[in-house]
Amino acid sequence: QINFVACQLFALLAAFWFRIYLGPSHASSAVRHAFATLFGIYFAIFCFGWYSIHLFVLVMMNYGIMNMASIPNIHRYSFVVAMGYLTLCHISRIYIFHYGILTTDFSGPLMIITQKITTLACQLHDGIGRQAEELTAEQNRLAVKTRPSLLEYLSYLLNFMSIIAGPCSNYKDYIAFIEGRHVHMKLLEVNWKQKGYDRLPDPSPTAAVMYKLCITLVSLVLFLTLTKNFPMAYIIDNEFLDKTPFLSRLGYLYVVTQAAKPKYYFAWTLADAVNNAAGYGFSGVDERGTFRWDLLSNLNIWNIETATSFKMYIENWNIQTAAWLKRVCYDRAPWYPTALTFVLSALWHGIYPGYYFTFLTGILITLAARAIRNNCRHYFLSSVPLKIAYDVVTWVVTQLAVCYTVAPFVMLAVEPTIKFYKSMYFHMHILSILVLLVLPIRPQALSIRKPQNQTMQNSVESK
Repeated sequence: QINFVACQLFALLAAFWFRIYLGPSHASSAVRHAFATLFGIYFAIFCFGWYSIHLFVLVMMNYGIMNMASIPNIHRYSFVVAMGYLTLCHISRIYIFHYGILTTDFSGPLMIITQKITTLACQLHDGIGRQAEELTAEQNRLAVKTRPSLLEYLSYLLNFMSIIAGPCSNYKDYIAFIEGRHVHMKLLEVNWKQKGYDRLPDPSPTAAVMYKLCITLVSLVLFLTLTKNFPMAYIIDNEFLDKTPFLSRLGYLYVVTQAAKPKYYFAWTLADAVNNAAGYGFSGVDERGTFRWDLLSNLNIWNIETATSFKMYIENWNIQTAAWLKRVCYDRAPWYPTALTFVLSALWHGIYPGYYFTFLTGILITLAARAIRNNCRHYFLSSVPLKIAYDVVTWVVTQLAVCYTVAPFVMLAVEPTIKFYKSMYFHMHILSILVLLVLPIRPQALSIRKPQNQTMQNSVESK
């Protein structure tokens, strides 16, 4: 943990230096690629020692696949090799180290690199192996038309801004950042002459970085105070279970889940700030004319804490991983996309049994929540008081459902998970099954997954 914080703080300073002294106007793309790669490799070795060899082995194996595999199969081979290697490393943690977390736990960076490898492979397949009319609008925008060079590949996967804690970004966005086109591309989406500008503005990330560092500091304080004082293990303590009524246990479950969040808020917000400090992460201008630096943000804390649906909560937690799951699995799954996406998410996280309890429970609750929303929500939109009451009830249910679902994710093992669910009387599982048996399931809209030309054709035919 000390190495992690030290590396990220040093990366923050290096990112400011990188933006000021090695900006696109001061250095060539090759120099920027080389600096980002070498510093990333140094950070990996500093943090993980000889374990960092796993990162480099996986990167080089998939570089060989990217250059030798046929385009129709490049995404399949890359996915199997990357996920297979990651899974073998996860297995070593649970069976060789007996549920222990290595002092130098390299699985986090390996998980990020796996995301990037599979993202690039899919986007290469889209750009070279498929016709534009077969792609969705997003796939068309992100498609990669040529294989990257070795330097570009290493820079994308191992750059110092994201090697320790991510997040995963799209290859085209990263290359545009290195080549100095990243901000310019986003600014061109706005008509600045109508806003009274004679030329394109030059957005600075300093304010965004300072704001995120403040969130990081608050998260660190909460982690040092709350997390230690409200351990998740206490909710299955025998004395606690014997003396505490069910509703009180539900309330305490919410408290300990809240106490477990600050470490994620800290790590992800600091990683976002590092990328912003380097000038990466500009996402455009909002409706108020404010420059936004959230292209790489991994969470939206306000939307998480005020979520009134399971879907809203998931979409704002670990945002870049959710985007990766959507692009490599959900949008490409021939059947059962929701279930396959949850299974992939569990496999990517590791092979601790608690992960699978969490994600399999998540499938059930997601389907039940979708059925309730589709069948009941419209009855509460006729008046403001009804809508407020609906939002309050769904907020409470959503927060408790999330707590119920993620508890095994923290407990990891089978025995404490079963003990926890028994103490909760499996109430969310039972309610979800009853909902799915009673309420009709409406077919999910598939327009987002249709190829671009098919969507346009259907629109014309409907008109």
